[in-house]
Order: sequence, then C-alpha cells, then structure tokens
Amino acid sequence: MKTVLIPAVAGLAMIAGLGVAAADEVIVTQPAQQQVIITPEQRTVVHQYVKKHPLASVSLLGVELNVGSALPDTVELQEVPDVQYRYAVVDNHTVLVDPSTRRIVEVVE
Repeated sequence: MKTVLIPAVAGLAMIAGLGVAAADEVIVTQPAQQQVIITPEQRTVVHQYVKKHPLASVSLLGVELNVGSALPDTVELQEVPDVQYRYAVVDNHTVLVDPSTRRIVEVVE
C-alpha cells in the first residue's frame, strides 16, 4: 500500500506545484497598468496644436477608441511640441497616444 501511495502523493504534489508555477507566470507576465496624468497645461497645448494642425482621419475596424487601447503600427503618430505624447485622428476622433506602447492615453475630441 505504501508503494502505491507514495508515487500518487508525489504526483499530486508535482501537479500542484506546476499549477502554482503557472499562476506565478501569468501574474508576472501581465503588464502593469500605469496611470497617465496629463496636466491642464499639456491638455491646453494639445488642444491648440491639434486645431492648428488637423490631420486626415484614419479608419480602423475592430479598434475601440478607449484609454488603454493600442493602435496598430499602420497609424502614423504626429508630434505635439512640449508634450511627451503623440496624436492621431482615428475614426474622426483625435487621440493622444504614448509612442512607446502605442496605447491611447486620452481621447481628445
């Protein structure tokens, strides 16, 4: 009986260990959501610049224009002076984008 029980317990321990290791991997590999803070001054600069430098709208199917959504590489991002973010016009909405991640940080208009 001991010879059957020991391998069974060892097998269960191994499976449980793999489950914990897999759970640890998922937690570690998920990207941390960073809160983006745009100052009122930056917001004013962006609004004024976007009005003076309008862009043609790009149409994207299947991309939701929400904060945190990523834009594909096919969307060209334009610089805004004195602001670390870029902007684009997608589906007639101006969005402010983090150029390092291509994630939307604010829907301007």
